[in-house]
Amino acid sequence: MKKRNCFIGQSGGPTTAINASLAGIIAKCIETQEFEHVYGMINGIKGLIEHKYMDLLDIFKTEENINHLKHSPAMYLGSCRYKLPTYQEDPQSYESLFRTFEELEITDFYYIGGNDSMDTVAKLSTYAATIQSPIRFIGIPKTIDNDLMGTDHTPGFGSAAKYVATSMLEIAYDSSIYKLNAVTIVEIMGRNAGWLTAASALARTQYNEAPDLIYLPEVPFNKESFLNDIREVFKKKRSVIIAVSEGIRDENGEFLDSDSKYAKRDAFGHILHSGTGKVLETMVYQEFKCKVRSIELNVLQRCAMHIASQVDLDESFEIGRCAVETSMAGKTGVMMVFNRVNNYPYEISCDSKDVSSIANLEQRIPIHWINEAHNDITQELYDYLFPLIQGEVTISYENGIPQYANINHLKND
Repeated sequence: MKKRNCFIGQSGGPTTAINASLAGIIAKCIETQEFEHVYGMINGIKGLIEHKYMDLLDIFKTEENINHLKHSPAMYLGSCRYKLPTYQEDPQSYESLFRTFEELEITDFYYIGGNDSMDTVAKLSTYAATIQSPIRFIGIPKTIDNDLMGTDHTPGFGSAAKYVATSMLEIAYDSSIYKLNAVTIVEIMGRNAGWLTAASALARTQYNEAPDLIYLPEVPFNKESFLNDIREVFKKKRSVIIAVSEGIRDENGEFLDSDSKYAKRDAFGHILHSGTGKVLETMVYQEFKCKVRSIELNVLQRCAMHIASQVDLDESFEIGRCAVETSMAGKTGVMMVFNRVNNYPYEISCDSKDVSSIANLEQRIPIHWINEAHNDITQELYDYLFPLIQGEVTISYENGIPQYANINHLKND
């Protein structure tokens, strides 16, 4: 029987759990005993176009080193911010890629990433169909933003949500020690979807009610309502803690930090927000003349393996395994998804959906999961978030710091 050979790539922004999906694919490929080569693209599809790849079976031979990969954050294979053109725009890239596939006798292609990565899977699978290529193209979701359509949630989100909630709790404890009026604004990633910011509500305990206010990009931001909200909280307590998405917009649809001197765009034209917290900090100080601090979590919420969610890592590993089962079953042009069976007890199942119906779309928080005042979340959203941050991850340490996978191969040209 002819052996299978596959390519695996990672693309977009890093997460705590994306290597768990990579580990799941490798583990399943080994388990089937049908794969001769499991190639990893170095720096995603862009690296593959440049013929940069490695055979992962030369490195990951035991359950121990696969488990070590599962518990290492960021992206073992590296990433790229490259939007694959259509075949009509760049036929050479497609012809070059498929020549490589033919030379290496590739049977399966797995791409782990977010929205733009699913666009790559859709384009490659469509082209494969036009030339009657038998290669199976499978997308595996990942993004801390939780904004991919078609899936209950995305691998990587649960761990980032746990980091946000933990950081918010620690900020609340830090802010509680002084007897003076103060406002702390915590800016959290989320261009158009406020899932991560909503997760800050998970910090609330019997000893802590913060964040006192939560502002999400799904609803318009109103300056006067914002200041009145703070005024109302000040009637009850001296320290106000606010969670805000980086991508909140005013009633005209303009980002609060659009005029910031720091505003810039990435390779896909997305605004790279850097200033929403500062804009609000100035606004609050001018109104209340109290101590005001803004904190931007920024990339810290992406790869914090030390506070990862066990549920997230286990699910991310499992969806990688399911991806292999799906391609071996003959499916192509699909993205793996989670379906939620139940909240309490929490239960999900793996499935797949047509990737072309998912790519380039965004899943945002349903409006009915945001309170009427637009400054908090509902219990329904809390119940959706709560299971995703459960369980603590045990990682190995060396010389007092976490010991992660060797990524020297990313430093070489």
